[in-house]
Amino acid sequence: MSYFNQGETDRRMEKVRAILEEGGLDAALIYYDELNIANGWYVTGWCPQFEKGAVFLPAKGEAILLGGPESEPFAKMSSAVRETRNFTVFMVPDEEYPNASIIDFEKLYEELNGKGISLKRIGVVGTTVIPHAVYTQFAEGFKGVELVDITDEYEALRSHKSEWELDNVRQATALSYQAYLEMKELVKPGTYEHEIAAAGEYVCRKNGANSFAYATIVGSGERSNAVVPTAINKELKDGEWVMLGIAPRVNGYAGTFGETVPVSGTYTEEQKWAVNVLRKVLRATKAMLKPGVSGKEIDVPGREIFQEEGLLPYLVCPFAHTIGLMEAEAPFYGPNSEDVLEPGMTVCVDVSFFGHPTLHGARIETVYTITEDGCRPLCPELDAWFEEDVK
Repeated sequence: MSYFNQGETDRRMEKVRAILEEGGLDAALIYYDELNIANGWYVTGWCPQFEKGAVFLPAKGEAILLGGPESEPFAKMSSAVRETRNFTVFMVPDEEYPNASIIDFEKLYEELNGKGISLKRIGVVGTTVIPHAVYTQFAEGFKGVELVDITDEYEALRSHKSEWELDNVRQATALSYQAYLEMKELVKPGTYEHEIAAAGEYVCRKNGANSFAYATIVGSGERSNAVVPTAINKELKDGEWVMLGIAPRVNGYAGTFGETVPVSGTYTEEQKWAVNVLRKVLRATKAMLKPGVSGKEIDVPGREIFQEEGLLPYLVCPFAHTIGLMEAEAPFYGPNSEDVLEPGMTVCVDVSFFGHPTLHGARIETVYTITEDGCRPLCPELDAWFEEDVK
């Protein structure tokens, strides 16, 4: 079994080829690695361990997976692109594979020319993350070929979800809610953060998650101030609260939740006030989720509430971002964003503050899909939970 859908893959490659045709480009080089997984996963449904890689997609002809020899057998079993070539620059530094066939980019250029593939202009995806050695060695091997950045055009394809993609985000969001219920049950004095994370991750893995889009968030007491604190061996104490979050992936697509709950089981009056402010902002932001609304418009109601409640100095993150192959990915609908919502997008309303002198930090978050006339929650249970104030 694999995580890709062949029909989806074929349609995506045609969309990429349309970008190439429009830009007068002969091929695309799509970089990815374990941290920057999404662009490669979009056309392969796969990512290597340890090694880096790229997809070379000609405007006409078969796609080739460029990587290292350790990942090659894995790719041939699980990737939508199974034609492979190995390069030292993608390998673990100083690792040796004496029986592997390893070439350089000049050799690949000669091979493609030998097949009659003309290469004058190549679009590159991932220019902000591609390692210097990969870029320079590719440019040297393909000397005389113009390299053009098409990252924005490529990533724009990922912002609109097909029904298959939307179903994966919905399933992943449902898993995150199951994880939330299990994690919340463990929140009490004497529990360790890593125990709570383990409970959530177990539920997700047991029910089909293939990976996680971020390391599970469990931050109690002062650690809730860390914005994205991963669970450590800290014991929960009475009177604290704990920020929780998890992002399971289904077929590569992420879902998530965010919530901040009291360790004792009951919020203090100050904590109750704060979480109710967050809920008020979430509801105001959700009301803005309509086609045609820009990021700078989405941001206004929540920012006004933060100002009224005295929390604006502690506002670190905007209130909305899209979700897909990454838990947080472009477009990001911040106060200066001209990006607009369109039907088929999946959007997190993610409301938080950090750096407060007594409360430290808190977050609530859930996922919506943009419809023709508004939005629909992908986790109806959490949406309903956040609709009401804490009493």
